[in-house]
Amino acid sequence: MIEKTIMLDDYNPLEILGVNDVNLEQIKKYFSKLKVIARGNAIKLIGPENEIQLFEEKFSLVLLTHDKFGRITENDINQILETTEAEFNAKNGDSSEVLVHGRNGLMVKARTENQKKMVEAIDKNDMLFAIGPAGTGKTYTAVALAVRALKNKEIRRIVLTRPAVEAGENLGFLPGDLKDKLDPYLQPLYDALRDMIPTQKLLTYMEDGTIEIAPLAFMRGRTLDNVFAILDEAQNATSNQLKMFLTRMGRSAKFVITGDVTQIDLPKNQSSGLIEAQRILKGIKGISFIELGKEDIIRHKLVTNIVNAYSKNQNEK
Repeated sequence: MIEKTIMLDDYNPLEILGVNDVNLEQIKKYFSKLKVIARGNAIKLIGPENEIQLFEEKFSLVLLTHDKFGRITENDINQILETTEAEFNAKNGDSSEVLVHGRNGLMVKARTENQKKMVEAIDKNDMLFAIGPAGTGKTYTAVALAVRALKNKEIRRIVLTRPAVEAGENLGFLPGDLKDKLDPYLQPLYDALRDMIPTQKLLTYMEDGTIEIAPLAFMRGRTLDNVFAILDEAQNATSNQLKMFLTRMGRSAKFVITGDVTQIDLPKNQSSGLIEAQRILKGIKGISFIELGKEDIIRHKLVTNIVNAYSKNQNEK
């Protein structure tokens, strides 16, 4: 006889266990050899080791189903209890390639070869540069990797940042306080997070600092420990800004830098730090560069045609 405790730190116990623990009671009937005690966000198991191991396997599928659909039903639990893990995956789709189970059953996966290379690269390296044209899923894949790392408790926080390239005169004409002025620049990051994290959970993460979204200038002087940090639109960071960001890296951190060197919005007298980084950082162990191309574009088919047209025009100049 052994004891083991399962913690539901990242879940609302009511959603998983059900009102008056109705879901848990349904599961307990299947495990008559176990003593199962639920207290708050902890489930204590007492019994034979093999039964506890089986309980953990089944309960992980319960959590996976909740991640996928945002709820657990009696039928879901029956299916999980009456089938093997292999049979469950065959019926519900193998989840091995799923980075994050988002809202309303959304399964976020790497959809192109270069996006898959991004996943492989960040698993092997602590810093990744993902460079390519619009629509190739650079930012979306990076955010999915960050959310996955948070859910797997590989890191404690996510920090998402972008350079506000018009942080001079133009922002001054926008209404509201500083946050209101800067939010339009950061909106793509909010959009990706909303796809992957339930609204209330996302609000909690934002309020307690588990997820932070801030302009690049706010990174100066900090050390980012146990963080998955993403610098988006890095082509609009100057050399000094990019160096500043890269040197914020603390212990147990993962950094992803994304950008499109064909869409640089910096003043003509300033050079892109991303272009310089491509030149001077390649070959350093622990840093990976993935270059996405037109074949990775996953937006409307017209986006590919638009990118091709602009590339052709640029080459003809």
